[in-house]
Amino acid sequence: MWGLSRVTGPVRAALVGVAAILGATGCATAEPTPGEAAAPPPPPVALTSTAPARTGVPELQVELVAGGLSHVWDIGFLPDGQALVTQRDGRIALLSGIGPGATVRPVDADLTDVHVRGEGGLMGMVVHPDFAQTRRFTTCQTHTQDGTPTDVRLVTWQLSADGASATRVTDPLVGGLPINSSGRHSGCRPTIGPDGALLVGTGDTARGAVSQDLNSLGGKVLRVDLETGEPAPGNPFADAQNPAQRLLWTYGHRNVQGVAVRPGTTDVYTVEHGPTVDDEVNVLRPGGNYGWDPSQGGRVGGYDESVPMTDVERFPDAVPAVWSSGSPVEAVSGAAFLSGGQWGDLDGALAVGALRGEKLLLMTLGPDGAVANVTVPEPLDGTFGRLRAVRLGPDGALYVSTSNGTDDQVLRVTPI
Repeated sequence: MWGLSRVTGPVRAALVGVAAILGATGCATAEPTPGEAAAPPPPPVALTSTAPARTGVPELQVELVAGGLSHVWDIGFLPDGQALVTQRDGRIALLSGIGPGATVRPVDADLTDVHVRGEGGLMGMVVHPDFAQTRRFTTCQTHTQDGTPTDVRLVTWQLSADGASATRVTDPLVGGLPINSSGRHSGCRPTIGPDGALLVGTGDTARGAVSQDLNSLGGKVLRVDLETGEPAPGNPFADAQNPAQRLLWTYGHRNVQGVAVRPGTTDVYTVEHGPTVDDEVNVLRPGGNYGWDPSQGGRVGGYDESVPMTDVERFPDAVPAVWSSGSPVEAVSGAAFLSGGQWGDLDGALAVGALRGEKLLLMTLGPDGAVANVTVPEPLDGTFGRLRAVRLGPDGALYVSTSNGTDDQVLRVTPI
């Protein structure tokens, strides 16, 4: 069972240790004064997991990697042991490592065109698999032109050799994703698929007809070539006349917030926000319709959120969810699969962050791939507030970010 008394000690020890470091430096982002030598960054955490296999459900230790951030939307791991983080208010930061006590360094990048409002801003990101050679990463962001919100787009960047700045390489890699000027339901989570294609979960911008409109990129999962932004080979609508439709992998979604590939398979799972009920976890099927249609086939105006998340009456072939929250919703966000023998019986579980629920959900899967059981580890149940990004690190640890708006953190979660 999740025994708080057994994990409180390690959690407190980690937090107190980091607090001592931060207290000595003033804050995580403090710079050395002129003439003063900068303290060396902590050594990078090992990039492979060598922990022995274990049995049973382990208890979890939570350590503070870095704080002093704001609405951390995503985390990208670099091959040298550092990490990039995106912050919704239009800032990128570089963490000196992924272990406790990492320093935070701002990355100078021109993000003045990001439309920061509501749920919109600088959102998800991926580090390119060939980063060691190209130093490229791609972000998802809301965009303004001459002060007017125009679209949600993917932009590819190149990080300088010293990590101090980033310049745009391709803008946009993919553009034309719909935008709501309020920022509502902006999406936008990119993840590298099992075949190297870029998968992008998008939001419906709270407009009734968008999710079922195959000519719109909203309320979809896109599958694109990471280098060119063109449709990835094998897309289900590759022969469509409309160029937007050729990018689609699935449709009929409300607001996809997490995309995760199940280890050892080609299965892709997504998590998305429901209205007042039924957050969902879905398994993607190429060309699948996931059944969200607040326009009721165009019969009603506005955005009727009383319809089912997966409307099988209107769409008998709609793909059913493998998990639904029912009521209340958790406002699920980032998602990643735990992988490695050190996780014991949690090896292969889907970890999902919750914003409204302020917790981490651990979902074990049955033989059919559906969610068989959901548990909430006590150290991550309401302890840190809203949890946004959830990514598995190269060291086998789980990395989770908070999204509270003040002194947000990157946390490292490991079994003990």
